[in-house]
Amino acid sequence: MSFPSASSSKSDSAQGSETLANGMPVSAAEVPQMSLRKRAGFRWLLRVAFVLVAVIVAGTLVESAAEASDIQAYPPLGQMVDIGGYRLHITCTGSGSPTVVIDAGLGAWSLEWGEVQAGVASSTRVCTYDRAGMGYSEAGPLPRSAEQIAIELHTLLERANIAGPYVMVGHSMGGLPVRVFVDRYPTEVAGVVLIESMSPGQMTQPASQPAPERTASESGGVSLPSLLARIGLVRLLAGQLITQNLPPEVQPAYTAFSVTPRSVQAWVDEGAALQTSLAQADAVRTFGDLPLLVVTGGLEQMDGWQTMQAELLELSSDSRQIVVEHSGHNVQMDRPEAAVAAIMDMVAQVR
Repeated sequence: MSFPSASSSKSDSAQGSETLANGMPVSAAEVPQMSLRKRAGFRWLLRVAFVLVAVIVAGTLVESAAEASDIQAYPPLGQMVDIGGYRLHITCTGSGSPTVVIDAGLGAWSLEWGEVQAGVASSTRVCTYDRAGMGYSEAGPLPRSAEQIAIELHTLLERANIAGPYVMVGHSMGGLPVRVFVDRYPTEVAGVVLIESMSPGQMTQPASQPAPERTASESGGVSLPSLLARIGLVRLLAGQLITQNLPPEVQPAYTAFSVTPRSVQAWVDEGAALQTSLAQADAVRTFGDLPLLVVTGGLEQMDGWQTMQAELLELSSDSRQIVVEHSGHNVQMDRPEAAVAAIMDMVAQVR
């Protein structure tokens, strides 16, 4: 048996054989090629990173310019009121008492209610507003729960010198802060209209154990949707994302202010607090004999929704329900005249 000598090892090396860290032999001629492939791959990654950074910077600049342009093109219809370090937008039209106050649904704001507001204003004063972060309003503190929203709305009405008595109107998620508002300020409320209001029956967790709120470090403009809005992607997809059937003269402004990072983040924060909001609404079990009108869309197909709508009647000993035929969840857009009629029905009852 013969053994390789030192000279034969040198000969093997000289013939172009090297060993990598994994023990596999590699031709010396292949080493430069591998190094070149690695460098090429690194350059490709750099190019991708550069393109991504360029797109993000360009998108951010375009979004900022678009927001500045929109503010000039679509100024607030009402007044901006400071409620303690941040301003909320409120629009009041018409005259007379009681004053109707409308709170929109999740992700929605005052412009959705333009037709309804115009109809109600012919008989009494009516106010629509934008919750903190939505529409024209500035962002507010967390959590964006029903209780926080109700307190902010009351402060807004006080500082805008809009005195009661109020007929409180809440649509969808807006029904939750309205429910809390009635409980906290009962002497200022003359009647309530809940239009397709959310119900505590939608809770996925027990009322005694609401979903944990996110901290400020987890919210306030750092969510993925708001980041996508900041680089203009939400605005780019606005045609697919914003589908409300609004009058042509309103739709551009509604779209413009619904795709801002501020509005998108407010939508995310309200959604994050939804289980807490439902639990807070669930804690309000009765309005006493305060007049209550429950308005339900006849086309609503969600399982159990009609039952939950009927259960809302138990909030008051003086309650009625109206089912609006040929309308889905958004009665204010599907059948605005029906929403006006329901609100005016309540106004006439409490006058």
